[in-house]
Amino acid sequence: MSALTGTRPSTRTRVWILVLALLLLGGGATAYTLHAASGRADAVAGTADPGFTLDHDTGALYVRDTASGRVARVDPAAPGGRVVGGPTCDRFHAAGHTALCLRRRPGVPARSYAIVLDRRLHEVRRIGLPGIPSRARVSASGNVLAWTMFATGDSYARSSFSTRTSILDLRTGYLVKNIEQLPLTLGGRRHHAPDVNYWGVGFAADDNRFYATVSTGGRTRLVEGDLRNWFARALRENVECPSLSPDGTRLAFKKRVSDGPREPWRLYVYDLRTGREHPVAERRGIDDQALWTDPGTLAYGYGGAVWSVPADGTGSPRRLADGASSPTVPR
Repeated sequence: MSALTGTRPSTRTRVWILVLALLLLGGGATAYTLHAASGRADAVAGTADPGFTLDHDTGALYVRDTASGRVARVDPAAPGGRVVGGPTCDRFHAAGHTALCLRRRPGVPARSYAIVLDRRLHEVRRIGLPGIPSRARVSASGNVLAWTMFATGDSYARSSFSTRTSILDLRTGYLVKNIEQLPLTLGGRRHHAPDVNYWGVGFAADDNRFYATVSTGGRTRLVEGDLRNWFARALRENVECPSLSPDGTRLAFKKRVSDGPREPWRLYVYDLRTGREHPVAERRGIDDQALWTDPGTLAYGYGGAVWSVPADGTGSPRRLADGASSPTVPR
């Protein structure tokens, strides 16, 4: 055979090529098997224990247990003051017939799951997400869900960060991956800017209207959104992580009261009818989306514990659970 057409490989060379190909194929199959097994193990390890559901007591407080990373039911009669047996979550919220669990996955870059659960905490749907879990909310009916992920950075106190907020309608299965697509009206005019970020969604009882925070131009604003007509309008400045009261008349929110990085927020309540706002009796810096446990009381995370305070500005903070976060009362 001439040099132009090449030379036939020797028998020994052909054998080594075959061996190498088999090793590569075997390694790929092994990696795939290990990856699949890891995914199955992660799904099994994160599930709720048999019998642990949201139906034990309709007024019970559920939290994320810091030590285990699992959802727990606060029960003063139980050992340690709680029953731990729920799914593994970084953020958790539940209402109506639905629970939402945000769980970070191991590895780099940061990735997570949004896991939709029924009231028996059986998985209904799982959505892979980029980023780090930040906020989770379920509408009162359980039909509409929202979550916020940090795309970069890990704190709202940083001067630069990026969020991605999604809304899922379980009635239609339609997922809005990023509500930055919403046409935004600011000061009576349509606003377009590359720095628009949304976070901290809270739903009204009609499963259509919602409140959220929008950041643009270095300022944060409260917005009212309309899913059916697909728009959002800014209402007022310096409102973050709004949470609508059960009667739909008030918003609990965190208000920036300091430009410093140390505890820059205070917890406030805004009356939608009168336009007036007042601070609650919690004077520490709260970086959380408060929960209305009833028409007159707020719960929130601070310092590795869950606390409550009256919403009308009276009283004083009360510790509900140590080593806990993500309070929810799944009525």
